[in-house]
Amino acid sequence: MPNRPTSSVSLPFSLIIALALTMMLGPFSLDTYLPAFPMIATAFNVDQQAVSLSVSVYIFALAFGQLTGGALSDRLGRQLIVYTGLGLFAVTSLLSSLAESLTPLLVGRCFQAFGAGWVLVSVPALVRDRIAGQQAAKMFSLMGLIMIIAPGVAPSIGSLFLALGSWRLIFVFLALYGLALIPLLFYTVFARSTQVVAAAGQNQPRAKGILATYKAVLTTKAALPFILWQAASFSVMMLFITHASFIYQGHFQQSAQAFSLLFAANIIAMMVFNLGNRALLSRLKSLHILQLATLCQGGGILLLVIAAVFGWPLYGFLLAMMLSIGSLGAITPNIQACFLDYFPVNSGTAAALMGAAQFGIAGILSALSALLPHTLTAVVLAMATCALVSFSFMLISLRRNGSIH
Repeated sequence: MPNRPTSSVSLPFSLIIALALTMMLGPFSLDTYLPAFPMIATAFNVDQQAVSLSVSVYIFALAFGQLTGGALSDRLGRQLIVYTGLGLFAVTSLLSSLAESLTPLLVGRCFQAFGAGWVLVSVPALVRDRIAGQQAAKMFSLMGLIMIIAPGVAPSIGSLFLALGSWRLIFVFLALYGLALIPLLFYTVFARSTQVVAAAGQNQPRAKGILATYKAVLTTKAALPFILWQAASFSVMMLFITHASFIYQGHFQQSAQAFSLLFAANIIAMMVFNLGNRALLSRLKSLHILQLATLCQGGGILLLVIAAVFGWPLYGFLLAMMLSIGSLGAITPNIQACFLDYFPVNSGTAAALMGAAQFGIAGILSALSALLPHTLTAVVLAMATCALVSFSFMLISLRRNGSIH
């Protein structure tokens, strides 16, 4: 790993909550409107599959927004990019609520995601501006715990608004949420007169120009394996989410109510891994915990392959899936901390590359997985391939960091 400051500084709790609530903009804008698909399809006289295109549009626009927003935040400052992103997000959320056909909704979702990308990519950089090393890993872990809860809560919020009235209320809520973050961030994050910044980067010159900033990040060879390591690990979960209904309701013949509980089991597993990660960070280095969590994911995937091939019953399969998906509760925060440790400057650009690769690659693989044979074994083998890629980049990272020879 690079030489980095061993900061013992901890961030104020109000700042941690503000950054976590900002990160929740992602899962809220992605998941809150999912229960409204049938109502939207009826309103626009299209099928639900056409409405689901808005998810793909959102994911790809989010990746592109992060690519541009990260480099701009390094050049122009975090505050301007965050506020501009929130403003764009709020305005396009309101415009989406007024859509009278699918095309305006897709356009609205595209610009909504672009604004969200500018906001979300700035949060890891804001953390890296202030702390590094184990403290950063603990911070990402705490934020990750809140982020795990958000996707589980979001559809329930959407269902509540559907019970109150139209699906359009969901987009009004998203607009108000984005606007509410502006004063929250002003008084907790950007109003602080002193910033605790990693000492290693205080006097280093910043690269000139967006292309130069990306070149500076992409030529840091020891850091690059972490990008694909995260993208491959995250793709394991995205493939599961894409085919979760088929797995539990199709293959295992479970009801919609049982499916909700089986899906929630993975959220519980992620919370367990996340809390375990926070406890271990007081004793082990972030990189070592990351390696252990990646091995746990690999072990879970191996059990899934065995379960699919030999026809294990539901609950045996479920435990293997919980291990495979739950391990991301420890993988993601530690990868973020390890990767950003290489970038005391240009951390916004670095976070942009990480986020864009994660969502872009996972989105592409999720879309291509529709071409797979509609069998449990095919889905599990696709997940296993991603886990194998993740394990391979773990080994590459170890070699480049001198941990193994």
